[in-house]
Formats: sequence, structure tokens, C-alpha cells
Amino acid sequence: MIDIDIQGLGIGLLLMVIPLFFLYKTRTGLVHSTLSAIIRMIVQLWLIGLYLQYLFIYDIWWVNLIWGIIMTLVATGTALQRTRLRPQLIGIPLFVAFLSTSIVIAIYFMGLVLYTSDAPSVTPFTFTSLFSARYFIPIFGLLLGNMLGVNVLSLTTYFDGIRREKQMYRYLLGNGASRWEATLPFLRQAIIKSFNPCIANMAVMGLVAMPGTMIGQILGGSDPSQAIKYQMMIVVITFAASMISLMLTISLASTRCFDRMGRLKDIY
Repeated sequence: MIDIDIQGLGIGLLLMVIPLFFLYKTRTGLVHSTLSAIIRMIVQLWLIGLYLQYLFIYDIWWVNLIWGIIMTLVATGTALQRTRLRPQLIGIPLFVAFLSTSIVIAIYFMGLVLYTSDAPSVTPFTFTSLFSARYFIPIFGLLLGNMLGVNVLSLTTYFDGIRREKQMYRYLLGNGASRWEATLPFLRQAIIKSFNPCIANMAVMGLVAMPGTMIGQILGGSDPSQAIKYQMMIVVITFAASMISLMLTISLASTRCFDRMGRLKDIY
């Protein structure tokens, strides 16, 4: 595997000058936030890289789980910030949905996919091996990243739709529809808007789109057939986790965001 040194990294980062130039010329107001995001990314990834080295060396299952909880808290805070929803109403449902879905899907993938393949010859199957830092933390982060994007877009579309079409929503309630039946059109719209790009990318994966994970594995020296199998599993678990977390978030949030009469509270 070819290592990227500091000089190569600096040359690579120079590519960001091009999008920054166009952001400036088109007066989008995104130059400052983009620069801030780049700096934060570099600092965070550098610190995480140092931290993960020690995490992999000691590999204590409960420490790995605590790190997963911290990642979930950050993801929840980011989702609340991007959607501008009230933390006291959406915070707990989001956190519970993110954490429970990530743990269940990660354990499912490791316990039923990896450990039915070649993993037992490398690491014996035990409770603690399910939370092995080398597998659990990357999978956990991968799931959280995908769930975050889907939930932000879906929740924004869902609640904005109910607010914008409140007359239709109240009309459905007034004509005997349950809260689930009245919110179903808005939930359907949210799912279509957030999952359409995922389905489109899945349909052309390999022919048009070369996923970053698969490319990274191949560049790292893995056999292409092995990289392809991992990529297929990654697509499956992220798609499933995104859907489960979204439905769980909306289900848990419904009891907090609507009053007894089914009216939407002030959620922003």
C-alpha cells in the first residue's frame, strides 16, 4: 500500500482551491463555512487517527462501546443543528434510534456475516469480539454517517410538509383518519426524497459509480473480489440502517411532537 506523506497530502488539499474560487465568485457565502469545515476535518481526522491507534492496541470492549455512544451524541447534535428541530422533542428519539440501530446492525453484520466467513480463523467468536475496535468502530461510524444524512433530509421534509399543508393534514384528521393515516402522505414524500438518491446510486454502482470504500480497499492491497463483497454488504447494511433509524425516530418522536388532538406542536 502506498502511503501518502505530508507533502502529498498538501498537494492533494490544493484541489480545494478550485471549488473555493467558484464559491467566492458566485457569492454563495459558503467560503468561510467551507474553510472552517476543511480545517475541522483535518484536525478531527488527525486526532481520531492518533486516538484509534491506542484504541486498537488496547481494544477494550466497553471503551469501544463508550466511544460509539460519544459518536452517537455528536451525530444527534449535528442532526438537530441541521434540521433546527427542538432538542427537547426530537433529541431523545434521534439518539435512541441512532444508537440502537447502529448497535443491532453492527452486531448482525459482525456476528452473522463476518463470523460465518473467515473471521473465526482470525478472531474467535465471543461477546467481546463483537465489539472489537478494528471492526465495530469503523462499521459504527459508517452506519451513523449514512443514517445522519438520511434522517436530516427526511425529518426536514416530513415536518415541513405537515406545517406547509396543515389544512390538508387537519382535514384528514377531521374526517376520521388516524394520526398515522394523516401523516402517511408526508412520510411517503420524505422517504421518496431521501431514499431516491440512495436507490439511484445502488442501481449504477460498479458501472457508473466506483464506491470510495471499494476503491480504498483495492488501493490498500485487497483482492478486487473481496472488496466487491464488502462493498455489497456495506450498501445493504447502510440502506437498512437508514430506513430502520428513520422509522424508529419518527415513531418515537410522534408521541412528543403531536398533542392529544393530533396537532403538531411548535417543533422549531
